[in-house]
Amino acid sequence: MLCAVKLYAFSAHSHIVPSSEIAVDQDSVAVADSAAVADSVAFSRLPWYSQLIENGFRIHDKNVNYPKFPRLLLRIYDWGDKTFNSYDSTYVVGVGKNWKITGKSFNWMESYMMLFSLKGSKMLHMVSDMYYDVGAYLSFMALSIGYTAKVNDFLAGGSKNRTNLNFNFTCSRIYANLDIMNTKGNARITHFGGYKRDLPMDFNDVEHSTLSGEAFYIFNFNQYSHAAAYCFSKYQLKGAGSWLLGFSFNHQNIKLDLSNLPSDMKSFLPDLEDRYHYRYTDYSVCGGVAHNWVLHPRRWLANVTLYPAFGYRHSYHDSTDSRKSLLASSIHARFAFVYNHKALFASITGRFDGHLYFNSRYTFFNSVESLSLIVGARF
Repeated sequence: MLCAVKLYAFSAHSHIVPSSEIAVDQDSVAVADSAAVADSVAFSRLPWYSQLIENGFRIHDKNVNYPKFPRLLLRIYDWGDKTFNSYDSTYVVGVGKNWKITGKSFNWMESYMMLFSLKGSKMLHMVSDMYYDVGAYLSFMALSIGYTAKVNDFLAGGSKNRTNLNFNFTCSRIYANLDIMNTKGNARITHFGGYKRDLPMDFNDVEHSTLSGEAFYIFNFNQYSHAAAYCFSKYQLKGAGSWLLGFSFNHQNIKLDLSNLPSDMKSFLPDLEDRYHYRYTDYSVCGGVAHNWVLHPRRWLANVTLYPAFGYRHSYHDSTDSRKSLLASSIHARFAFVYNHKALFASITGRFDGHLYFNSRYTFFNSVESLSLIVGARF
């Protein structure tokens, strides 16, 4: 290396490099090499997990001295990443970062509708209050930890009796999701047959709990990335879509007590009973389509995902409808608008989950609608 430097200096500047300068260069190189060796020795003496912390969690750094079991886990991860998270690089690429910090405003509500005929005068409709949740999350690869605060608890009107938990997994081939939700009260009747007076009316005699989940296979996994629209861990470079096919389950437990409504009001819906209880579990096949549009410039991404589900419904003995076996039907929709700028990202995401319950006397439809505002950074 030193010889090469000398030749370059002679040809470029047409003078001989003084020996004193060469000595300085030699000393500098020697000092740098000694420091590098010392750093390398110090690094190698650290525990493997400390080595990961030291190098910024670059898990494929060849200098990390993994024991046998962590190295086996890394090989399993590499196999899974190659098998289940590979893309055509002309359509999808990784963001090149393992960490994310995210802020999220999650706003959601519930709707209930009972339809006794196709005429609007034979319909009961109610909606819940809007629930506002704000959270912050720190993510490393597929793991995430954070905290969500219920904004309603700090606003006028007091606390809202509800919980909402969500877990999801996304890779190139598979998307899976699990939701747990409980609410009580905090609703308003907006339509009650031909009754017009005092509407909307507060209604607190409603309870709703649900446990639901789904998993579907993404057929065009080489070109379409669900993670680019909803996880911000990929960049979609060219527009693409895919058919979806999977399985879903859905347990609903809904109680409506209408016995306390004014008698003159109930006369507008004479077929209405005082109490309704819907407790059932659906086992369904779900299928649909998803598409990513890459907008100019390529920092913008738009997504629409739609998948209905049909299958078998088991209704429990304490439900209003005594039949145990019913047809299960539901509809699910998602949309997202994402903006990427270097390490930063922002998104508006919407979601709709609706469930249909019908018999010879009426049709009952309940749904959950949500809108999320998300900002974050990768590092």
